[in-house]
Amino acid sequence: MSTYSLPSLPPGEIISLLSEWEMGNVTVEDLKNPTSEFVCSLYSAFSDSIDPLGDDPLQVSFGSLDLLENPDAHISSVQIVNLYVKMKELISSICMMNFTMADLIRPKRDRTIKFISGIINFLLFREEKLNLMKPIVDKVNLLEERCTELETKKSELMLNISEHEMRSKTEQPMVDELQAEVNELRQTIQNLNKQQMSIRALCQKLKDKTKEIDVKISGAELKLLESAQENNKLSSSIVQSPDKLQGALEEKKLIQAEMQLSERVAMESVQEKSSNIEVYTKAVTKLSKHLQKMQSLQELVNSAKTVGKDIKDLKAKLNDEGRMDMSLEAKIVEYGHKAEQAIELERATKMERDLKHRETLKELSNVKSEVEAKLRELDLREMKVQDMVAEVDNINSKISAIREAGLAKQQDIYIKFEEIFSEVHSYSKSMDDVLLRIELEKV
Repeated sequence: MSTYSLPSLPPGEIISLLSEWEMGNVTVEDLKNPTSEFVCSLYSAFSDSIDPLGDDPLQVSFGSLDLLENPDAHISSVQIVNLYVKMKELISSICMMNFTMADLIRPKRDRTIKFISGIINFLLFREEKLNLMKPIVDKVNLLEERCTELETKKSELMLNISEHEMRSKTEQPMVDELQAEVNELRQTIQNLNKQQMSIRALCQKLKDKTKEIDVKISGAELKLLESAQENNKLSSSIVQSPDKLQGALEEKKLIQAEMQLSERVAMESVQEKSSNIEVYTKAVTKLSKHLQKMQSLQELVNSAKTVGKDIKDLKAKLNDEGRMDMSLEAKIVEYGHKAEQAIELERATKMERDLKHRETLKELSNVKSEVEAKLRELDLREMKVQDMVAEVDNINSKISAIREAGLAKQQDIYIKFEEIFSEVHSYSKSMDDVLLRIELEKV
């Protein structure tokens, strides 16, 4: 068992510390001349301060009172015995001094100051150790609060995940349907892209043909200008050479026929081009409609992707929370081991307490038997005292009777004394008269 140094504190320091701890109003006179009531109240305050959750030593249980024949006559003795057991255990754990019942019933100044100093030193030592343990306790409390916060957060995340899973399960048919539509639209887009490529190739061919036709038209116009110039020349030379004129006219007719043919071909190409343009415009409108549908479907796909991404993020958060839960579970297991150690320590303490309780009960039974024997002796003494009191009363009555008889005799003697005194006074007066007469006769 570990022991502590037990210096005796000065009375002033004891009084200041007790007033600081609010353990009663103690004076120097109480410490110099301690009484049983003072030490019982002070030791009870020390017991309440050291073990605030324990039983009050001055409170007597009904079970303990049921063991006694006359419980009303033994309440104070049982209270003193309870306080004695607690203080003996406390003093034996603090120092090597032996605490006896006389230290409660007839306390001595030196031993009382020694016990009070030891308990105060123990309280100061305990307060210092508790202050050192306070940061650890605060840290444990913060960890417990953090665990509760994480548990609530975990439950909220699990609830959100379950809601997302339920929502994904309910929206899965819609997603499948949209996926089928998206696949179909992708196929349609591929087909339309192929048609667009073919239409672009056809447009390129038509552009090439249009360029060729434009070249031909420009060549025909050039030829028309040349023919107009030649016509002017021919008109100027008609009078000069009619044969040449006839030849020029025939050549002009041929040129006009070629120009009409080329114009017809150009008109046909223009009509074909305009019809192709109409086809292209219709195809473009259809493609724009398909593109709008594709954009809406793409938006749906993007929303589905965002939902999937949110689900992945939630799963990642859930994994993080799971890892955090594993760390918390490890801490909980560690705290469980500590709790088991504390439970084992508590069991050992309970066993030791039960052992001490049994020893205390044995001591209490011994004290009870001693008290009952002393009570029997006290009863015998009380009976003897009553007999003696009766004898004293009888003697007092006799004394009072003798005193009254003596007073009566004194009164009678006083009366007789007064009678004798009056007779003596009258006799002396008569003798004075006789002597006076004798003297007068002599004269």
